[in-house]
Amino acid sequence: MQLIQETADLSAYLAADEAIDHQHPVVRETAARLAADAADSYAYARLAYEFVRDTVPHSADTGDPRVTWRASDVLARRTGICHAKAHALAALLRAEDIPTALCYQRLRDDDGDGLVVHGLVAVRFHGAWHRQDPRGNKPGVDARFSLGGERLAWVPDTARGELDHPVLYAAPHPAVLDALRTAPDREALGSALPSTL
Repeated sequence: MQLIQETADLSAYLAADEAIDHQHPVVRETAARLAADAADSYAYARLAYEFVRDTVPHSADTGDPRVTWRASDVLARRTGICHAKAHALAALLRAEDIPTALCYQRLRDDDGDGLVVHGLVAVRFHGAWHRQDPRGNKPGVDARFSLGGERLAWVPDTARGELDHPVLYAAPHPAVLDALRTAPDREALGSALPSTL
């Protein structure tokens, strides 16, 4: 699949906004701590990815009812669904001047009855975009940071109506952000998130 930039302006993929608030002290402090252990930007990107994947549990896995959406809140509260974790990773990467996009997949929900939009990121290295999924591993899910072939949580099954959205967004998709911002808890969020973009 060929990934398509929403805008040709790479600076848009470094910008801060309400959700990707990489100028917030919590994000800056976390980025500085991770950068201290990184030899270069690739090593930093891998460390930031592993930090979000492994130390911010996916709220559906833990049963946490809280809904987070702003990167600084995700990092401070250490909880979030895939979209929130993608915002946190994007903020950490942009804090260190690594162009990062938000991207999406349409997947079957956990029951297999409906479709849900799943959030991930793409990082730009060596003139190309590389998708990464910080969702968090669990039995049956083994996502890893990779620039040499995707190691995502899921590969869409087109026969079941699943697909990869090719657009690389500079900011969270408005439908996703609206659902995250307005849902009172994770249970309500499940029905508020879009099933397609």
